[in-house]
Amino acid sequence: MDAEQVVEKIMADAKAEADKITNEAEEKQAGEQAKVDQQLWQYKDKTQMLAQKAGQDKKAHLLAAARMQIAKDYLAEKRKILDEVFNQAKTQLLNLSDDDYSRLITKLMLDVIQTGDEEVIIDNSETRIDHSFIKQINRRLSPGYKGNLRLSDQRNNIGAGFILKRGNIKTNVSIAVLLDKARNELEIQLAKELFGD
Repeated sequence: MDAEQVVEKIMADAKAEADKITNEAEEKQAGEQAKVDQQLWQYKDKTQMLAQKAGQDKKAHLLAAARMQIAKDYLAEKRKILDEVFNQAKTQLLNLSDDDYSRLITKLMLDVIQTGDEEVIIDNSETRIDHSFIKQINRRLSPGYKGNLRLSDQRNNIGAGFILKRGNIKTNVSIAVLLDKARNELEIQLAKELFGD
């Protein structure tokens, strides 16, 4: 299973878990509605006008409070699940075989190269991206690119992945940044599902 399939599987698992949580939230809301209706029935013995007004106010308040609590519970559970999913994804990406890691970094690098004369900054402890790897990337650059990528003497504490630098412009393609971007996109999608467009 390559890195893209791993990320796709993780994203699919996260979506399935989010759907499950949404269903549980809807069931909980139905239970809360039943409790509210039972409480309203008890208020019916009061005078008709006051009971109706108080009942309507109380129902609206209790339903609003129940909806708010369900939304809070859902968001807390979603964050917990996302934390677990993305921790697993990070672990799996960091533990890719040398071949899978090389394929992933090659694809990412070829996707972000602008001119072919950028500098590649890697992590302090990176051993898989080396001068030989950069030469292979230079050979793979299509016509129109210079094919003059070079490994920088500068190293940063970025974990896996790389930073592509051209002049003062840096493009951070570290695994941590890619996972953060994927997480943000997933959170936006889940928020739309929870709160509507």
